[in-house]
Amino acid sequence: MSYELKHVFASLPQMERGVAKVIGGDPKGNNFLYTNGKCVIIRNIDNPAIADIYTEHPHNVTVAKYCPSGFYIASGDVSGKLRIWDTTQKEHLLKYEYTPFSGKIMDIAWTGDNQRIAVVGEGREKFGAAILWDSGSSVGDISGHSKLINSVDIKQNRPYRLVTASDDTTGSFYEGPPFKFKNTKHDHSQFVNCVRYSPDGTHYVTAGADGKIFMYDGKTGEYISSLGGEKAHKGGIYAVSWSPDSSQLISASGDKTVKLWDVGTGTAVTTFNMGSDLTDQQLGCLWQKDHLLGISLSGYINYLDKNNPDRPIRVIKGHSKSIQCLMVHKSEGQPYIYSGSHDGHVNIWNANTGENDCFSGKGHSNQVSKLALDESENLVTCSMDDTVRYTSLNKKEYSASDVVKMDFQPKSVSVASGGLSLAVCIGQVVLLKDNKKVFTLDGLGYEPEVGALHPGGSTAAVGGNDGKVYLYSVQGNTLKDEGKTVDVKGAVTDMAYSNDGASLAVTDDRKVVSVFTVADGYSLKSEFYGHHAKPVTLAWSPDNEHFATGGMDMMVYIWTLSDSDKRIKLPDTHRLHHVSGLAWVDENTLVTTSHDASIKQWTITF
Repeated sequence: MSYELKHVFASLPQMERGVAKVIGGDPKGNNFLYTNGKCVIIRNIDNPAIADIYTEHPHNVTVAKYCPSGFYIASGDVSGKLRIWDTTQKEHLLKYEYTPFSGKIMDIAWTGDNQRIAVVGEGREKFGAAILWDSGSSVGDISGHSKLINSVDIKQNRPYRLVTASDDTTGSFYEGPPFKFKNTKHDHSQFVNCVRYSPDGTHYVTAGADGKIFMYDGKTGEYISSLGGEKAHKGGIYAVSWSPDSSQLISASGDKTVKLWDVGTGTAVTTFNMGSDLTDQQLGCLWQKDHLLGISLSGYINYLDKNNPDRPIRVIKGHSKSIQCLMVHKSEGQPYIYSGSHDGHVNIWNANTGENDCFSGKGHSNQVSKLALDESENLVTCSMDDTVRYTSLNKKEYSASDVVKMDFQPKSVSVASGGLSLAVCIGQVVLLKDNKKVFTLDGLGYEPEVGALHPGGSTAAVGGNDGKVYLYSVQGNTLKDEGKTVDVKGAVTDMAYSNDGASLAVTDDRKVVSVFTVADGYSLKSEFYGHHAKPVTLAWSPDNEHFATGGMDMMVYIWTLSDSDKRIKLPDTHRLHHVSGLAWVDENTLVTTSHDASIKQWTITF
């Protein structure tokens, strides 16, 4: 009995309005990397479904950059910690760790010989440091700014030069090493967000919140010109990235465009219009080999098309906030994963390729807590916005007519044949038929936590926080309380019927998983022990003989119904957070998700 990781569908970058997102590129041109929460995410640029996640930072990571050789990555977090780690091994062994200053690190730059690193950000006394990579000792003084430094870059060939961009509306130029302050540039009238050297070192540019881009001589720092005349963009500019041959660059702006500039003439060759929505603001960009990437406020990664500037070649979608629930459904022989997240998004993933999309239209406005699929191929979702929605998988579009408003916040939803759905709300259980409320149970005398309809539609099981599962018989359009309950060890956290309806599995906050045999009047078949903290999610395998549980102990266990001692343990499935959702693609493929906003698939061998 064994397991191995099959796929990682990574999260999107975590974005903040009005804050630039630094996207790093691998010098060999194969990968790009960005940050989300405490994770650094490395993705293959040709096939972004191939991803790797680094999770060793104790605090939220803000920036990560490859060294010029490509063998190491330096990443910095909000506490001021700089970690330098190996890219060649799967384990990403830590090489060095430093705290160059106390405060948020905003940007990192390496010298071309891989020996020195410049780090800038929001320190208390100082806003930047230049250090030797292998000892952490200082190789210069990054002074001359009165506010936080947003951006830093270093000329990649000798003589080395270092440039910075700051919220004090200035850029600074340093000679070295050791790097010494040479002069200040006062050309911008607002925050300077980004500074970048051309790969050949002949020029560098600064871009600011005033919508201007200025170009300077790479060796002397002398002002040359401004791109696009008076203004390069209508909105603030957050990022620039040079072409590998240093003849062009792209700039990303809050005016929802990315522009491609010819450096020789100082004019925009192409303007990529990214949309009209607030979330289409462009906060980051990267020119990697032939790929031009723009990063939207929504977190979407857009592959830009020079020949068709109004339509990206591809858009990488996904989640940037924690995922709460999962479901798998096969359509035309292809398995698809559906995931619902904290910000109300539902995403659809092709389980084999990782290609994904989301429903169009306006969906949930708050956390999606549970997903289910009814027999008419509607995705049934319940959310903290006090609604249950029925969205057709064929149309993939939210519609206002398919929303059922609840009196109280729903926590769980389940479905059965005959068009039935069961919503368990705070203090209330609601039976729905054909997308309408038909029966409500109030005044329960216990707090219902989760519900499960028997696949045949004859019984509604509701788990309470009092350690009992209440069994109601479904009669027509009503729920009848016949006084039948089964006891478990603690407050119920999740439960589900096996696909054939023969068994009911229940997890509780006393760390026990209980399975009851339905045909035998819900007699207890087995109890399963192993979790060190309460299990919160469970899912039956299609074979009805195995099921998986995920707990607050970060563990996933796969149990065998006929032998409670036979189990597979998956430790650290998502290193930083507990597993929040489980689903099976087939009898040997388990899908897990977590608050790290990524989805993983595991091959299970029994």
